[in-house]
Amino acid sequence: MIDAHLLISGVIFGLSLGGIFFLMTVGLSLCFGLMRVISLDQMLHYALGGYVTYTVGLLTGHFWLGVLAAIATGAIAGFVVERAVFLRIHDREITFSMITSFGILIGGVGIIKLIWGLAPRPVPEPISAQINLFQTDVPAYRLLIVAIALAVYSGIWLFLHRTIVGKAICAGIEDAKHVEGLGINIYRLFSITFVIAGALSALAGGLYAPLIMVDPQMGLEVLAFAFMIVIIGGLGSIKGTLVSAFLIGQVVSLGSLTYAPLAQMAPFAIMLLILTFRPSGLFGIPLKR
Repeated sequence: MIDAHLLISGVIFGLSLGGIFFLMTVGLSLCFGLMRVISLDQMLHYALGGYVTYTVGLLTGHFWLGVLAAIATGAIAGFVVERAVFLRIHDREITFSMITSFGILIGGVGIIKLIWGLAPRPVPEPISAQINLFQTDVPAYRLLIVAIALAVYSGIWLFLHRTIVGKAICAGIEDAKHVEGLGINIYRLFSITFVIAGALSALAGGLYAPLIMVDPQMGLEVLAFAFMIVIIGGLGSIKGTLVSAFLIGQVVSLGSLTYAPLAQMAPFAIMLLILTFRPSGLFGIPLKR
């Protein structure tokens, strides 16, 4: 039987981990939904965000300034990758884009090693306060991560459903060729989507940096979880990504409390179970090529 205080701490840990997972993988869903590409380079932006947060925070002494720099860096990196690579291959098969983006990820890891070296780097936690929740002290920073993730989801929803550009992206997700036929520059939408995706992935890396040691392999280490989250939620579904991210976060957290190997095994079991009954994921859209 798990102690009540330990259970509450585990739930909060799982929620914060789910928030990081959402920010890290929402770019994958956005890029697939509009361009039908598997953008594994988002994991590179995630790692880059962690290192930029570390570097700027170290130089300035301000963690949040480092996070802002990480967001800007991720947005620029996403734009450059889209213009230099994905713009040329967006009409190729999905497997081609997946292999290409994995190559970008591996190459980017090499560049990170060249710049920052192989040693993991610590990032001080910006908020050390504890909040008493149900008579259990939980880290305020983890609650802040959850709040930021939910705020980002709300912001994305408002952007996609309440702005002209967002509505064009939604229409492009449904039928890109039809949107292009209406005179909308679909390639500009591609660039905007990659900028948003890169910025959010870098934000995930920056926010998660104080809770881990940033290292060159951090993007590769979460690659399997990223795949599971977008597959369970449904490729192309922002809502599905949110639900799946928090689900996997709880499974990893509570699984490690009951039996450590469950933290690695249970997410795969859940993915197989869901895909057995819903092959396109919880909220997935049909794959059309």
